[in-house]
Amino acid sequence: MYGMRAQDNAPALHFRSDRLCRVNGELFFSTRENTLEGPFESAEAAAREIQAYIERMQNMAVNR
Repeated sequence: MYGMRAQDNAPALHFRSDRLCRVNGELFFSTRENTLEGPFESAEAAAREIQAYIERMQNMAVNR
């Protein structure tokens, strides 16, 4: 998928991937900033937190 992130200088090819993973049996999600967020009790809880994380990151970008 070609697209441009706010921090990109030019459009580039970005691959979507499954951001959920298990580490020692616990559920986490990975970010573009190379962090693991979690652990979460379920995939549904992780999905809610992924959306909240995206909203926080977008708000930070707007408030710069």
